[in-house]
Amino acid sequence: MKNIKIFLLFARYSLKTTFQSKTGVILFTTGKLIRFVMFFSFVYYLMANTKILAGYTLTQTIIFYLTYTIIDSLSQLLFREVYRFRPLVVSGELDSILVKPYHPFLRILTGGIDILDLGITIMYAAIASYFIVQIPTATITTVIIYVLLIINSLFITLSFHIAVLALGILSTEVDHTIMIYRDMTKMGTFPVDIYTQPIRFLFTYIVPIGIMLTLPVKSLFGLLSWQSYLVSVSFALGSILISMMFWNYALKKYQSWGG
Repeated sequence: MKNIKIFLLFARYSLKTTFQSKTGVILFTTGKLIRFVMFFSFVYYLMANTKILAGYTLTQTIIFYLTYTIIDSLSQLLFREVYRFRPLVVSGELDSILVKPYHPFLRILTGGIDILDLGITIMYAAIASYFIVQIPTATITTVIIYVLLIINSLFITLSFHIAVLALGILSTEVDHTIMIYRDMTKMGTFPVDIYTQPIRFLFTYIVPIGIMLTLPVKSLFGLLSWQSYLVSVSFALGSILISMMFWNYALKKYQSWGG
């Protein structure tokens, strides 16, 4: 309960900071919507001409894209503070955070949630729901599994952001690493089935784009075996464990970059 109260306190401060510039809020939201509409239109007209993409119909392909946007928006909503981590290391302000009587992740990982992404994510989820109900294989069970796999994907995303924080301590490099992550996840806009081997294997098990962005949608279509579910959950747990080990290693090497 203490951690929840601290999280809500940081969220309230972040909300106040965000709405200090109403013009910025309008421009940010408008830009997000324009980007979504433009790429959604691209997907729609691409599939309107080709009809089938790697064996998937127009509706199924749109669900892949919407799932990507939902996971991407949720990760930005929850972990936006990672983008502001480098100045804390360079200035030495991280020192004061590490000695606080709460886990530093409450401040440097989830301490600056981007509330603007909440409304956009809800809109994405509503649009995705419209298309999901058109899928014959979509039942209450498959939808629940779909949601659980999205949560599983967020754990993988969490592990990557923790690793970025650790790398930021060791090298003060954060921005480029985050951009590399954003660029790689864009490869999951479409199902990884469109890629040939060994690229498909690379983007499934080495760089887990397929596990994060393709498997949740495939569960809706009834295309996954129980082994796939096991691999997905195991990968999420393993990635969290490895990222935490990396974080602990980075803390041991931290000597304060400020001053």
